[in-house]
Amino acid sequence: MDTAPATTQEPDEPDGPDTTTAAAPGAAADRFSEVQSSAEFGELRRTQRTFAFPLTLAFVSWYLLYVLLSNYAGDFMGTEVVGNINVAFVLGLAQFLTTFLIAWWYSRHAADKLDPKAEALRARLEAGE
Repeated sequence: MDTAPATTQEPDEPDGPDTTTAAAPGAAADRFSEVQSSAEFGELRRTQRTFAFPLTLAFVSWYLLYVLLSNYAGDFMGTEVVGNINVAFVLGLAQFLTTFLIAWWYSRHAADKLDPKAEALRARLEAGE
């Protein structure tokens, strides 16, 4: 069995922090911390949370209701609505519909309320203010 000796090559760039930036390494962390503790950032987080948390809770509850009905209310879920289409099938399709509606609603909410605030924060952070 022919094995070549292991060779080590030196990397083109030295390991360690990048010293080519003008700002000190701690300056960026300080700016991030400053923005994170700002009222503007708090408002952005509050806007996101007041939309996302209740909607998530509502959807998870709706999903668990569907699962519980499927497990414990077989007669109800088996009730035919039209032809061979039963309540379980209709509610199952409603799960997909609500998923897409929530995604669409959140994207609109983010575009209208979150993105402008986040862009302002990003611009301020990049400007070094």
